[in-house]
Amino acid sequence: MRTNKFMFFFLALVLVAAVAAVGCGEDVPAPAEPVNGESGTFQGEGQGYNEDEPIRVEVTLEDGMITDITILEHAETDGLADPALEQTPQDIIDAQSSNVDAVTDATATSEGIMEAVNDAVGM
Repeated sequence: MRTNKFMFFFLALVLVAAVAAVGCGEDVPAPAEPVNGESGTFQGEGQGYNEDEPIRVEVTLEDGMITDITILEHAETDGLADPALEQTPQDIIDAQSSNVDAVTDATATSEGIMEAVNDAVGM
């Protein structure tokens, strides 16, 4: 009987620890605030996977809408980062928000692009 109580307590403790660990993921950029009718091109930078060089972007706004995002510079890993460098800017334009899903296997690059867009337009 004591063994069963101990086993139940142990399994409950493991379950609580597992649930707590799942909630300890990396911070995701905050949801974007709407940009109030601005137009122009704005530059920003964010930290991707390569800690030595930031990702630099140029964001074009027309009447507060994101119409283009150009990656100006990056030192991300060729091949691995390519899907994020291509997909994340388009996802941000489609959502009109920098709070989009990161590209699988290129999470840090995706988050760096989102951070750079936030930096450029103050989202």
